[in-house]
This record gives sequence, C-alpha cells and structure tokens, in this order.
Amino acid sequence: MKIILLPKFGCAVPAGFPSAADDFLEDTLDLNEHLIQHPSATFLAKAQGDSMIGRGIYTGDTLIVDRHIEPQQDDIVIAALDGELTCKILDKRKQQLVPANGLMQPIPVGDDSDLIIEGVVIHSIRHHVRSR
Repeated sequence: MKIILLPKFGCAVPAGFPSAADDFLEDTLDLNEHLIQHPSATFLAKAQGDSMIGRGIYTGDTLIVDRHIEPQQDDIVIAALDGELTCKILDKRKQQLVPANGLMQPIPVGDDSDLIIEGVVIHSIRHHVRSR
C-alpha cells in the first residue's frame, strides 16, 4: 500500500461565517493511518440507495468496512442475507437488519436465513464534487 501524506491545516475550518485563518500548515496526515486500523481486513464499498440516510450515508458515498471488528448491537454493517448484500444497522436483540430511514421496514433474520456479516462500516466518505 502506497502511503501518501497530505498537508493538514493547523486550525479547524469554520463551516459558518469566515474567520481569520492561520496561514501555515501544521503537519501532514496519512489517510490510511487516520482511517484504517486493520489494513489487511479492510475493504471499500460504494453505497447505493436511501435506506441509510438517517445515519448520513447517501448514494455514491464510499464506505470503509473493517472485517476485523466484531459486530456489536447498533453497528452499521455490510451483510449478505440469503446471498444479497445490504448495508444496515445490526439489531442482534430483535434479530433483524434495520434501515436508517423511517419509510422502510426492518428486515427480519430468521433461523432459516443465511446471514453473513461481511464487516462493520467504520467510516463513510462523501463526494462533494461531481466526477469531471
């Protein structure tokens, strides 16, 4: 894996009204180190659909998924349910996969279902500029 160090501003960037900004860079930031704890167990996936908008995941977002992390109650996971991949909230107590969109129903995971948790979504990256 190639490491690319990107410049990092030494101050936070306000998302409201402009303010006087520092004119210097503080440091560099390795996105691999910042976003990925288990490189050999991590993969990327592209989000599609609006079932996870309540958790800030939209169509086109890039999901960073870690297979090494043990899925816990209410984690966002990539799951293969009866051979179909989906991104949902894991509800172990009620044995279901839950969308983060009130217009959609939870998906029950019955004893006869084939459920494989492919990994836990640890980050999502939103793309604000359209492809050029």
